Amino acid sequence: MSGALLSDANRRLEKALQYVTFHKDAAERLKYPKASLTVSIPVRMDDGSLRVFQGYRVRYDDSRGPTKGGIRFHPNVTLDEVQSLAFWMTFKCAALSIPFGGAKGGITLNPKELSKFELERLSRGYVDAIADFIGPNIDIPAPDVYTNSMIMGWMMDQYSIIRRQLVPAVVTGKPITMGGSLGRETATAMGAFFTIQTIMPKLSRRPENTTVAVQGFGNAGAVLAELLFRSGYKVVAVSDSRGGVYSEKGLDIPSIRKIKESTRSIQAVYCEGAICNLVDSAPLTNEELLELEVDILVPAALENQITEANADRIKANYIFEVANGPTTSDADTILESKGIPVFPDILVNAGGVTVSYFEWVQNRSGLYWSLDEVNQRLSQKMIEETELIWTIAQDLSCSMRTAAYVHALERLAEAIHAKGTRDDYLAKW
Repeated sequence: MSGALLSDANRRLEKALQYVTFHKDAAERLKYPKASLTVSIPVRMDDGSLRVFQGYRVRYDDSRGPTKGGIRFHPNVTLDEVQSLAFWMTFKCAALSIPFGGAKGGITLNPKELSKFELERLSRGYVDAIADFIGPNIDIPAPDVYTNSMIMGWMMDQYSIIRRQLVPAVVTGKPITMGGSLGRETATAMGAFFTIQTIMPKLSRRPENTTVAVQGFGNAGAVLAELLFRSGYKVVAVSDSRGGVYSEKGLDIPSIRKIKESTRSIQAVYCEGAICNLVDSAPLTNEELLELEVDILVPAALENQITEANADRIKANYIFEVANGPTTSDADTILESKGIPVFPDILVNAGGVTVSYFEWVQNRSGLYWSLDEVNQRLSQKMIEETELIWTIAQDLSCSMRTAAYVHALERLAEAIHAKGTRDDYLAKW
């Protein structure tokens, strides 16, 4: 493996390998991505100028099925980051027993600087460049950071134009009218909510006595914050890329979501009808939010938020990772020594890929499910796998992260071993 992020991700794998009977052939297979693609995407801008953007798509492992993973638009996207995210997706799909492998994609840009017309040309140009690399039986993209259902709709439409046939199953997270699944936009948050609700009773915690801080008040973080608020948890702090707010008494999350939708900023408000009034609160940075003394800390922004540099200052009792890779392996070691359990991303945020799988199944079958059916299936899957991983952690006396990787490795091992190992080829028929 090359690249700092990917090397850091691999350290989690090595830790889990201590607990699994895993043939060397299988371990060797998982060291490297199956295929990586780097593309240049020329885009004619609204002012007539031409800009060329760098794009990436990585298929990490397809031992258990076609690869699956989001596409992000962000200034910090690199091949190393995309490879790391594809690695995590491989284990996430295996941990949730979804018949997919792991993939990821991205384009290096600040999407806020582009008009919608420019974003559409960029999205379609990206599909033009990777069309032979993806497909419903090969690799199925989905939304990620700063991408959404509209962008997925453009991508599905462009792929269909290239193939000269309608191919809704090529991407997930599409608009409902284009074959998207009900419940997909809230799936990551719903999955995280079901995990938290499964874990908290095991820790003898009741919602009304549990404080929460959410870093990343975006697609997943804002929905999860509201789900927790409506279930009786006291959400005391939220933040986005511009900063956040804190109130010891708790925040009214539906009101904050309402004001953010209209102003794109986070303000501590309480709304009655159309009237919103400011309430007592204190501003805080993303970094300060991470260090609050709360029961549950939810990093729901980007990777590498809790590192060796700040892990000593983390005071939360529990961490539930809704972002991909928000905690480095060095930080894991420090948090473990402080007795702070980390519930890992490959479990907590797996609701998104789970409902993406449901969408793919619906596209392939032509039968579409109600919202209640989607959420019921999601609840069953998240609770079942959370219970299994919790039991593994108790049986092995290891962290939940290691238990999740052990769980995933056992399923990956079965698929890889089924294709034959050194022992099979040396054995007599």
